[in-house]
Amino acid sequence: MNKSPKLICKNVWKLYGNKPKEFLKKYNNNPDLKTIKDGGYIQAIRNASLEVFENEILVIMGLSGSGKSTLVRCMSRLIDPTIGEIFFENIDMGKLSKNELIEIRRHKMGMVFQHFALFPHRTVIENIAFPLEVQGINKKKRKETALEIIELVGLQGREDYFPKELSGGQQQRVGIGRSLAVKPELWFLDEPFSALDPLIRKEMQNEFLKIQNTLKKTIIFITHDFDEAIKLADRIIIMNEGRIVQIGSPEDLIMKPADNYVKEFTEDLPRERLLSVRSIMNNTIDLTNSTTVYEDEKIFKILEKVLSKGSVSVVNKSNEVVGSLNKEIISKFIYN
Repeated sequence: MNKSPKLICKNVWKLYGNKPKEFLKKYNNNPDLKTIKDGGYIQAIRNASLEVFENEILVIMGLSGSGKSTLVRCMSRLIDPTIGEIFFENIDMGKLSKNELIEIRRHKMGMVFQHFALFPHRTVIENIAFPLEVQGINKKKRKETALEIIELVGLQGREDYFPKELSGGQQQRVGIGRSLAVKPELWFLDEPFSALDPLIRKEMQNEFLKIQNTLKKTIIFITHDFDEAIKLADRIIIMNEGRIVQIGSPEDLIMKPADNYVKEFTEDLPRERLLSVRSIMNNTIDLTNSTTVYEDEKIFKILEKVLSKGSVSVVNKSNEVVGSLNKEIISKFIYN
């Protein structure tokens, strides 16, 4: 990914227990899980290192208790890591004062959580404008910005509604709009759609992607739903017991799982909808085959063509032949 990092984590640990810094130092800042548990500590984050790139959607996944939310809270310094470094736009977050952290969160970071936490006594426009009020922005400018966001999140006509007058999906749109009011450079979303019913959830995912296509934010998105992850993510982090097990594209996780945990995590996914032609094609070039498919197409879209023809040539965006694909290859990767 040829972009500069927006946020960097280096060897971040978060342990709960008696004098965790001294404990980590005793074991050269790298104790194994058994040593941690035998010492009476609760591991939340274990030696996490990662980079979050400009304008990407990085999705964090893992079972309950894997450390997803704790990692995000360390990134924003809502909680302090036990040890480790976190840099946001080359600023060392660990060296900032409490007031400096508050200013960065107010002006540079947006946060959306599973529970909407709207102000029940404030209207839609007042809820969305609230972060600007905290910043001291004048009323006219607050209203102008809030109206722009209301249009962006699809709440036109509901500016003066109170939260109790909105559906769950509409309330979440208010929460998303409020987090966008400060025009954040980095946007954290912690399972924002998990409380919604499936149809509204799908609608919100589509709306979220529309917003991202317009605003091009750097986004860290927590979910436990793999279908949601593969729909939204540029890259996915898989966590287990506080440790980052693997970081990669959805295809990487399926084709090159780091260990059995990742393999089991992804084994029930509909591969034909996730994998691209490029990921499974043969590099052999057959210039005599006139039937072609594009390398970036998903398997399910070209499945019928390959099965009916038996074999096809794979071309890139310039229509140059870069490989081949046959029904035997598809059977091996999709149905085995």
